[in-house]
Amino acid sequence: MARENVSDLLVFLAVARERSFTKAAAKLGVSQSALSHTIRGLEERLGIRLLTRTTRSVSTTVAGERLLLTLGPKFEEIDAELASLNELREKPAGTIRITTAEHAAQTVLWPKLARFLPNYPDIKVEITTDYGLRDIVADRYDAGVRLGEQVAKDMIALRISPDLRIAVVGSPAYFAGRDIPRTPQDLLSHSCINLRLPTYDSTLIWEFEKDGKDLNVHVEGQVAFSSGSQILNACLLGFGLAYIPEDMVEAHLIERRLVRVLDDWCAPFQGYHLYYPSRRQSSPAFNLLVNALRYRN
Repeated sequence: MARENVSDLLVFLAVARERSFTKAAAKLGVSQSALSHTIRGLEERLGIRLLTRTTRSVSTTVAGERLLLTLGPKFEEIDAELASLNELREKPAGTIRITTAEHAAQTVLWPKLARFLPNYPDIKVEITTDYGLRDIVADRYDAGVRLGEQVAKDMIALRISPDLRIAVVGSPAYFAGRDIPRTPQDLLSHSCINLRLPTYDSTLIWEFEKDGKDLNVHVEGQVAFSSGSQILNACLLGFGLAYIPEDMVEAHLIERRLVRVLDDWCAPFQGYHLYYPSRRQSSPAFNLLVNALRYRN
């Protein structure tokens, strides 16, 4: 393949991924006119249009989308191989991008990273928190952290926390004049604080287990949030019952700011796992991070 074709394909990938000549130009450090000239030349040599341009947006044609999906992973593998040359450097270095949920970031990831990072000043870590189950390959993350049962089978998964339990809690003010729920079905007559899930545009279903019996409840309430800390604050103020990791409410239970219910229905479940693509060429920095996050009994 001619050298100019390789360079032009990299330009195409940048524009296709950003869906914008302006953003791609800024990322590559060149002018928009230069990018347009490059794309036109590539399309002329290939004899097919790759991008559809309007005054407001850029999108891939069928041929362009096929080229993006085919070439993108291959160039990423080349980048990974080049990154692996960091093994020849005295100090591990590089940026590691991780997607996770708020609770995992606060209780598992950050405490371990706070001990790890001072020893490796050339390693940078970017953490994105949300409750969506992202495609880490498509979104170009190095790894993700989710509950073990949520990790896809084609990923390498490493446990980084012990098993967890959920607690259903409410404030004394909320329970004043209300019956205590004895079974998960009783939650249907209570105001519950929902967790909004961005991936499926829905709220979290509350899952329970007792004596080998699973029971899922779609609860309703006056408020919903996209983070556990917001749910906890609303619960403390008496806006309803919360379904939340028990380690977030232990201190409040001890101080009797919250009351726990349905404890016998809240069984342990798999803890958090770090996961990443099986074909990933691990850098020394990534290998060090994996070892630092590994759960040890």
